[in-house]
Amino acid sequence: MESPATHAGNPATSSPTRYSAATATLGAFIFASRWLQAPLYLGLIIAQLVYVIVFGFDLAHLIENVWKGIFHIDGAHLDEADIMLSVLGLIDVVMIANLLIMVIIGGYEIFVSRIGVEGHPDEPDWLSHVNANLLKIKLAISIISISSIHLLKTFIEVADLGLNTPSVTGEQYTERGVFWQVIIHLSFIVSALALAWIEKLSHSVAQSNRRKRNGDDEH
Repeated sequence: MESPATHAGNPATSSPTRYSAATATLGAFIFASRWLQAPLYLGLIIAQLVYVIVFGFDLAHLIENVWKGIFHIDGAHLDEADIMLSVLGLIDVVMIANLLIMVIIGGYEIFVSRIGVEGHPDEPDWLSHVNANLLKIKLAISIISISSIHLLKTFIEVADLGLNTPSVTGEQYTERGVFWQVIIHLSFIVSALALAWIEKLSHSVAQSNRRKRNGDDEH
């Protein structure tokens, strides 16, 4: 027969922690406050709709310019650089839309409530194992991709600064401005690498602690 001390020290048989009514009510109220974030994600969905409209207008403008260039309407002509910049603008909109999707779905899943799409054929691969650290890394990678698009557009537009040639779009660029764009882009890359290293380090520590616990259980 087990002694009272042994029974009390066993975590499996110890009684659950009891809270006062006031503490339980306050805890439930604080836990329910997570729903205050729901309107924020609904606002991001509206922002996603705005980007869909912007994409449609940009695509229509691109088709119009190509059509005029093919048939030389109003003296227009096809310019490869202009087309490339328009396509990069479309890609930029798509990348931002992807960023919004990750924030909406991942953020809601982590900080508000379960979405409940387990087993759905269209469930994103990353949603089943998403956490705050993984979401930050994915967001950082998306920001780097968006920054790369902007930097590529800048490189196309500036032409040759040393020859003082005008940019494709007529925008004014300086060597100092382009330099800082490159520095900012590199800072995004360094930040993403730091986040990935921290995630790998925390994962290694968690695995080490898990192996240690398993070893202690065996002994």
